[in-house]
Order: sequence, then structure tokens, then C-alpha cells
Amino acid sequence: MADNYLEKRYEETLGKEKIRVKRIGHTLDELLMKSRSHRGYNKSYVVSHAELERIVGVCSKLPSGCNQQVLRYFLVTKDSGAEKVLPLIRMGAALPELHLPLPGTEPEAFIVCCTTVKESKLVDIDLGIALQSMALKAVEMGLNTLMIGAFNKEKLQEALNLPLEPLMILAVGKGTDRIELVPTEEDAPRAYYRKEGIHYVPKVKAERLIINAGTKGDPNGNQ
Repeated sequence: MADNYLEKRYEETLGKEKIRVKRIGHTLDELLMKSRSHRGYNKSYVVSHAELERIVGVCSKLPSGCNQQVLRYFLVTKDSGAEKVLPLIRMGAALPELHLPLPGTEPEAFIVCCTTVKESKLVDIDLGIALQSMALKAVEMGLNTLMIGAFNKEKLQEALNLPLEPLMILAVGKGTDRIELVPTEEDAPRAYYRKEGIHYVPKVKAERLIINAGTKGDPNGNQ
């Protein structure tokens, strides 16, 4: 009888208590908000080769078109060729009057994304997945990135003695830019701009991204 009483009281108490689950780490939405393109970096923070290896490490877990896994990565740090990369890249194309990066804010660590086969649609899909995933990993580590597609491919390949064709460059470091997203309509200008020291990035509103937004009903009965 005593056992039944204690068991009943335990069930009653447990039923009334709210179970609280402590979340560890960032949500995907939080990481995406933090993962902005920085065009200025704090040069007092030196990104190590080991940190770049951790960032590239996520690529061994990613999906790949036809599971080809044709991308390879060349790591560049301040002490291993950054000075060779900087003259060959262009940043901030939408703000040519600023001549970005500003003096003293240049990135000094890079991940050069290369391919083992001829570039194709599948390769480009893999490239996009890899770049975004590495950018998210960098943010998780407290770093920032910039995806760079404007660079002299031939001269970079020669300068770094790359055995493979480079497709994109991911700059890595401690970003210094103040960046804010600005909701915008589908037919509005989307070029980023700067005003009073803040870098503004227009983003089409979520509801405008869905072709059939506002359609009611759910095949599963969800509201």
C-alpha cells in the first residue's frame, strides 16, 4: 500500500513539473544570421593552419552530387602565402569607391577551393554546399568569412603552385564589419551598401520567396 501511494505521488508530481531542456550551442538560424560576408578583418588575430583544417573538416560530412567528392582544398595562412593571394583577389565590387579591403584590414588566411575534374553543374552545386558549410563552421568557431570569386585564376595557380584548378577562395578571420540585413521587396535593388559605418545587405522577405505563399491547407492536416 505504501509502495502504491509513493508511486502515485511520484506520477502526480512528475506530471505537474515542466521539463526544461538546456540547449547547447547555436541554432541554425542563429549561425546563418552571424554568417555574414566580412570585407575587413582584425589583423591582431592570426588564424592558424589547424583552425583552417577544422573548417575544411566539415566537407568530409557533406552531400555530394553523384557522391563524386571532387573538391580539394589548399590552406593559406599569414605565414604560408597570404601575401601571394592578396594582390590577386578583388573585394567589394559593389563599392568600388572604397577600394576594399581598407588598409590594415586585409584577410590573411584563405581556403582555396579546387576541383579534380572539369567544372560542371554538379561541381558547382558541391562548391556552393561546401562554401556555405565552411562559413557556418567558421562562425561556430568565432570567426568570419568572405566567399571570393573575383580573382586571377591563372596567376593564383602559379603563385601557390596549385596542382588543381581553383574555383573559389574563402577568406577567414576575425571580421570587423558592422553588418545589418534589410528586408526588401522582390523588385527592389539588392546591391549592398554602406552608411555611417554600417554595411547593409538587402534580403528579399521570406514570404516573397515562396511562389504559392498564402495557400491554405495541408495534406497532413496541419494548420
